[in-house]
Amino acid sequence: MNKPLRTSIALLLAVSGTAIAAPTVASLTVAQRSSAPATVAAASPSTMTAAEPQQADLRLEALGMGDMVRVSVFRNPELTTEARVSERGTILFPMIGEVNVAGLTPSQAGSRIADKLRSGKYVVNPEVTVSMMQVNSRQVSVLGNVVKPGRYPLDSTTAHLTDVIALAGGVGPTGSDEVTIITNRGGKQEKVNVDMAEMFRRGDLTHNITLEPGDTIYVHKAPMVYVYGEVQKGGAYRVEPNMTVMQAIAMGGGITPRGTERGIKISRRDSSGVKRVDADLNTTVQPDDVIYIRESLF
Repeated sequence: MNKPLRTSIALLLAVSGTAIAAPTVASLTVAQRSSAPATVAAASPSTMTAAEPQQADLRLEALGMGDMVRVSVFRNPELTTEARVSERGTILFPMIGEVNVAGLTPSQAGSRIADKLRSGKYVVNPEVTVSMMQVNSRQVSVLGNVVKPGRYPLDSTTAHLTDVIALAGGVGPTGSDEVTIITNRGGKQEKVNVDMAEMFRRGDLTHNITLEPGDTIYVHKAPMVYVYGEVQKGGAYRVEPNMTVMQAIAMGGGITPRGTERGIKISRRDSSGVKRVDADLNTTVQPDDVIYIRESLF
């Protein structure tokens, strides 16, 4: 065999060997890569984070003492029962007697009743539905300067501070942005103060705390300024940051035709008592100031 022919064969073998080896290496690389995501997905923190809200929802939906429920059995209307969860966490149901449902979701409670009906051979393949009629065990109290003070139920969609204040009609006309929450976590009572205006101004909702049954919300009264004398609508008005006498008078509808901007007096309380101070339209108002607008002499 001549030299050029041997050289061509050697080159062909070298190229063939490389072409054969390449797919083997490539397939190993693909196999290694395909196994990696499975490991990452198993340890992905986002998966664990997504489970936390579901657990919170289950806590909020669980039945508790005082809740009113309706129990229905498919194709057995005579077994429909309305009951209140007792202090022992139980309800009474026909034929099977007392059933412990405290801490269970309505779906879990239905499954437990169905199991008892099935095991007692009262109903063949029972389908039981438990629905909430009235929530009494998971409530929070809203007090102070809101439109509708009272007790409000918690559920998976109304578990945060702003949600419950919205249920109470929002902050009233004399309400402050300052809110105090009395919490009870593990038998330990704590007080948490939240400035809602600052929370929204910064866009930081970390202070929009998650409430739990038994918590109490108190909306403070806003600082007020009082305007009387020759103004259109004398009365008490909420003090805004850096508010001036002119702005306070404007909230009162302005000065009447008989009034004057001269000789404005403010009654102001300090540590020594109440004193009267001279003021003009640019004087900064303080909480509890009483502004008097005099009648013009001419």
